[in-house]
Amino acid sequence: MEQPDGGGTPLSTNTFSSMGTVVSLSFPAAVDPLLQDAALAAADEVFHALDERFSLYRPASELSRLNEGTLRLAEASPQLRAAYQQAADWRLRTDGAFTPDRPDGALDLSGIVKALAMQDAGNAVRSLGLADWCLNAGGDVLCAGRPAEGSDWTVGIVDPADRSALVTVAPLDPAAGRAAVATSGTAERGEHIWAAGAGAGARTFAQVSVVAADIVTADVLATAVIAGGQAMLDKAVGGWDVEIFAVDRSGQLLATPLFRAPAAG
Repeated sequence: MEQPDGGGTPLSTNTFSSMGTVVSLSFPAAVDPLLQDAALAAADEVFHALDERFSLYRPASELSRLNEGTLRLAEASPQLRAAYQQAADWRLRTDGAFTPDRPDGALDLSGIVKALAMQDAGNAVRSLGLADWCLNAGGDVLCAGRPAEGSDWTVGIVDPADRSALVTVAPLDPAAGRAAVATSGTAERGEHIWAAGAGAGARTFAQVSVVAADIVTADVLATAVIAGGQAMLDKAVGGWDVEIFAVDRSGQLLATPLFRAPAAG
């Protein structure tokens, strides 16, 4: 749903596929190509390791075995138990608007695992000494540094009513706590988001984008606002240091100050 841009700065971008989507890693074109290759390989390794552990499409994955009853949560890896605990904590913090528990009783951590993979991949890229980069996983974006001195990473948000057009753009500034943006909505995947408690049934928005300091907060809150409607949007704006752009089901736009109109043409 998001398209990152270097604000006119030449970028070098490479991709790989994981978690059923395309992941891209962009750098200012002047960055050493060997370092770019190493960073892409490190990010690829992180994504595929988490996919092997958490995918519900892999019968042998740890999460699949947990749902089948052949593995108990107490016997699961520390990584799986930590992810579940984090998802459960977000369920409490969002009054059930975000939940890892599907209506059919299955434990599904897909609402947080991609963000965790992005977080860990970003840490792997930083460990190589790379300070300026932009990671895009299926439209969710995590950035560091700048594409060039005086420029921001700029992210365009696709219009849910016209997938060929942008509805808004947002400049990202990691130094100011605006390093990540995630979008959730029904335009591409239909009614795939569920909720519990106060969030259940409040289907107000067609698409929600959240900008935050970290990708997990951005991703979780975007999902929670879709699930929880206006009450959850108000809670998110009041309870977290985030910027939100929402499109309701009638096409009306609601936005905090960060977001801008896309350039004409």
